[in-house]
Amino acid sequence: MSNTQKKQSFIHGTMLLAIATAIVKVFGALYKIPLNAIINEEGFGYYSTAYDIYTVLLMISTAGLPVAMSRLISQANSLGHYRQMRKIYRVSRAIFLTLGLVGSVLMTVFCRQLAAFQKQPDAWAAIGALGPCCFLVCLMSTYRGFFQGQSNMFPTSISQIIEAVFKLVVGIVAAVLVKIYTGSVALAAGAAIFGVTMSCLASSVYLNSCFRKSYADLPDSPEDTIAAKDIAKCLLAIAIPITIGSAGLQILTVLDTKIYMTQLLGFLTQKQADVQRGIYSMAITILNMPCAFVTPITISAIPAITAQLTVGNTAAARATEESAARITALIAMPCAFGLTLLAQPVTALLGGYQGENLVLATRMMTILGIGVIFNPLVLLTNAIMQARGHERLPVINMFVGGGLKLILVYVLTGNPSIGIVGAAAANLMCYISITILNLFTLRRVFKDPPAILRNMIRAFAAAAVMGVFVFGAWKLLVMLLGADMNRIIACAVPILVGGIVYLLAAVKFKAITREDCLLLPKGDKIATFLHL
Repeated sequence: MSNTQKKQSFIHGTMLLAIATAIVKVFGALYKIPLNAIINEEGFGYYSTAYDIYTVLLMISTAGLPVAMSRLISQANSLGHYRQMRKIYRVSRAIFLTLGLVGSVLMTVFCRQLAAFQKQPDAWAAIGALGPCCFLVCLMSTYRGFFQGQSNMFPTSISQIIEAVFKLVVGIVAAVLVKIYTGSVALAAGAAIFGVTMSCLASSVYLNSCFRKSYADLPDSPEDTIAAKDIAKCLLAIAIPITIGSAGLQILTVLDTKIYMTQLLGFLTQKQADVQRGIYSMAITILNMPCAFVTPITISAIPAITAQLTVGNTAAARATEESAARITALIAMPCAFGLTLLAQPVTALLGGYQGENLVLATRMMTILGIGVIFNPLVLLTNAIMQARGHERLPVINMFVGGGLKLILVYVLTGNPSIGIVGAAAANLMCYISITILNLFTLRRVFKDPPAILRNMIRAFAAAAVMGVFVFGAWKLLVMLLGADMNRIIACAVPILVGGIVYLLAAVKFKAITREDCLLLPKGDKIATFLHL
């Protein structure tokens, strides 16, 4: 495969996953907005507590192994070593499923103890209902790692959409029925989580059907394969540092929750603290929406960069990294300005908040919105270091940032005048510090590092121009229609204005290059239309 084809494969893979992510986020909004109304802020807090614990176990099971599996399969695929690809899959599957089984047993058997540890004892039902997902997600990860190592993002994309549909239908129906028949918010939150478990089961069935055909179609190859124990060593050598970094940061997040809940209970009742925890969780959910669109870029970039480095083409790898930076910036920058400047109407619409809860949500979203600049940068720079074989470097940086976060959470949330808003500020400072450390590490370790910031500055400038028009449009609406206007109008009009202004500004500032456009389907026509 030529360098252009490899980069084109990266762009196409990113597009497929981005489209799937967009669809998933629409279904996610259709899921979480009514869910918040069904189980209210208190129940959403239980839901989020279950997810925090689940994510820790999931990170331990799947954070590093999919990357490691994707890299090894990409290397073997680049060299035409198909027997080796089969063996890598078999060894990876054994490791994945063992870890997944352990995670599922821990969450299911010790759900009450885990809920008590998080200072939310009523979250036990949600934690227990989510337990089987650990095993199912590990199973899905073996399939996805196999496909992604070959830069085939189609099965992953479709499986994500299947997950979103089942989660929406089963989760909402189950939550409503349980709330009606039991009246228990805690059990309703557990029923909503059950929809997630069923969605993973449906996705696993689909991925298995795709995998069996693809695995059978792999051609034979004559190479001698590496011993299973050596493959396992290679997988773990790549996976363990990534897992330590990802799971470690998530463990710090669980500790962060325990710290701020303990601090809040010093001056709030349990119910008040649970409500504020739920509002903060919703704000984090909104923050993660644009960040989720960066994950497809990193998933596609790692095997693409690995394949280029395997055949010794460092220039092509650097070009892919810089292309990933431009695409990341195109997504992240307008979202950061939009969420920061439209914090009030966005949280009012998506969270359904009003009164004091809306004021609190707005304060947190204004701070967290700035983080949309830095969170994607952390994801991108981590992926670059992982693809280049420096898995251990991001780990140190993430622990430094996580340690700073815990200190700030303890200090800030203990102040009644700051309260839960301190958790949002600590989150932002955590990602700012990791971003700075990662960029410094790239310059220090690599002889010819990708120009990350230089390839993002044009999108930042275009987003800044957009921000002026977005904020102006919202303020004009408030003057004309009043602060209690329809919430959809309050969001839709400024976003529409911002979208048009951003497109024009991005073209004017050349935030995307003609070379990037030519890698897209009908790219020559797109480039001509945009005058690139």
